[in-house]
Amino acid sequence: MTYENLDSKLVNALLGDGRASLRSLAEELDVSVTTVSNHLSDLEEEGVIEGYTPRVNYDALGYDVTAIIQLKVEGHALPEITDSLREHRQMTSVYEVTGDYDVIAIGKFADTDGMNKQIKELLTDPDIKESNTSVVLNPVSENEQFELEIEQD
Repeated sequence: MTYENLDSKLVNALLGDGRASLRSLAEELDVSVTTVSNHLSDLEEEGVIEGYTPRVNYDALGYDVTAIIQLKVEGHALPEITDSLREHRQMTSVYEVTGDYDVIAIGKFADTDGMNKQIKELLTDPDIKESNTSVVLNPVSENEQFELEIEQD
């Protein structure tokens, strides 16, 4: 049995079912449970697989307002601002970016009042020079991961 592309196939199988057992993965990939376990451990140690977590539908929990917040920040304050945003429990993603803005943060909120309150709190920081907030009307694709390409034998 060749193990070429096994890591990619293992990652793709886990993307399909992150709760799959070692046995079911071994059967699907036509390798031993020990081989799956060893490769999985290696992928975790290398940081390829960072953890296992449920995919939560925040809309179903009442967090149906998604905001994309763009910020212009004083250069020296960038690490402090991004750390602060990351600590806000409702911010699902925080990015340092190039372009017109320095930071983009995506947050989930129960309503526009809660969103407005958090944004106003952010804007009290004197190191934030400018902001632009967009409210998502319709999430066409969200938090999607993609399967790895498998080289043909």
